[in-house]
Amino acid sequence: MTDSTSRPTLLTPTIVVSELTKLNGEEALGWRIEDGALQRQFTFKNFHHTMAFVNAVAYVAHQLDHHPDIRVSYSQCMVAWSTHEPAGLTSLDFLAATKVNALKHSA
Repeated sequence: MTDSTSRPTLLTPTIVVSELTKLNGEEALGWRIEDGALQRQFTFKNFHHTMAFVNAVAYVAHQLDHHPDIRVSYSQCMVAWSTHEPAGLTSLDFLAATKVNALKHSA
């Protein structure tokens, strides 16, 4: 976690694998590392549900002051977290992904 005066530190590859395993859990939720980012595709039954989810992700991102790349289509949303400074994956990316998981489970 970070505060306004410190930057998150990059995670080692071993810790990334460990955190990814915890994040996906026994449900194999679909998070993966691709192009240096922590990514997951979410599917919804219609555009309204997709956009409600996108807005909820935006709220989480604003709270954390950590903003993902988001791709949106009618019934799908791809969320990709990575840290820009320092460039790579940090605990903040996994915290954000955990909060996004909670959104999907509450939908």
